[in-house]
Amino acid sequence: MFLVNVLGIGLIGLIVWWFWLYKPTKAIMDSSKSIIIVDNGVYEPANIKLKANQSTILRFLRKDASPCAEMVLFPDLDISETLPLNKTTEIKLPALNTGEYSFHCQMQMYRGVLVVE
Repeated sequence: MFLVNVLGIGLIGLIVWWFWLYKPTKAIMDSSKSIIIVDNGVYEPANIKLKANQSTILRFLRKDASPCAEMVLFPDLDISETLPLNKTTEIKLPALNTGEYSFHCQMQMYRGVLVVE
């Protein structure tokens, strides 16, 4: 009984860490060859640093067959795109003001942020 309780508490801790505490490292996406990989429940990189007042093209490569990974939404920018499996999709972003802009799948399980400086 004790082992079951310990495992349950450990699983709860892992879920809390994964969905609320985990913060992926930031990446600078200023190269035209940079690609965001969608796989294993995450965007890699998930925190993307961009320059302010410059339009940008983000490239997504979906490797995860999960239906949740099928779409990427940029709610603050009113942009949504379908990501085909194992193909690179280009998403053109307008020039953005300084700030943070979130992006995620339709269920918000895959999450990322654009940090515009």
